[in-house]
Amino acid sequence: MPPLDYKKQDRRLYLPSAVPAVVDVPEMQFFMVDGTGNPNAPDGEYSHALELLYTLSYAVRMGGKKGAFPAPDYLEYVVPPLEGLWWNSGQNPSANKNTFRWTSMIRQPGFITAEAFEYARMNAMKKKPHLNVEMARMASFAEGFCVQCLHTGSYDDEPATLARMHVFMEQSGLRPDTSGVRTHHEIYLSAPRKTPAERLKTVLRLPVLKA
Repeated sequence: MPPLDYKKQDRRLYLPSAVPAVVDVPEMQFFMVDGTGNPNAPDGEYSHALELLYTLSYAVRMGGKKGAFPAPDYLEYVVPPLEGLWWNSGQNPSANKNTFRWTSMIRQPGFITAEAFEYARMNAMKKKPHLNVEMARMASFAEGFCVQCLHTGSYDDEPATLARMHVFMEQSGLRPDTSGVRTHHEIYLSAPRKTPAERLKTVLRLPVLKA
């Protein structure tokens, strides 16, 4: 049996079209790291967060295969793509990147438990002691009603796609809803170090309410 791959199983969430559309996102669990600052800063807080998330995510995947923690429903799976929630004090997407606030996160299968997360933290402390595992948390996220669209191109060119999404909202009788933890959401389908900027594929998602 092929490994569980959420990109294929939940195509409506991970492989949308380039035309804005409404999606109802179910509750899912994630490993998360919160931070602030420019994501492009070399050796900055964001790069540390990504290394930590990938280290933890691959640790639970391999630990489950080896039976390192109880996981009776364990299945072979592909580590899901990196995701990010982004905001700043003024909710202005063109703000100085140094003022960004973010939550970086990677989805985890339902059979990954708190015990598995603790195993991953201990594993990371031993193998990569430079990582601050206290920054990571495991939490559920219920995103709900959103508008999403596939953006192809540089991250800096996202405003044009976001503008089309806002036009779609207005035409559909919807309005942005950034209350609570719901905010600008990105899912990274391409590896930025291996993919030319003009070919990067990113799912853009905005929480909405009916106007």
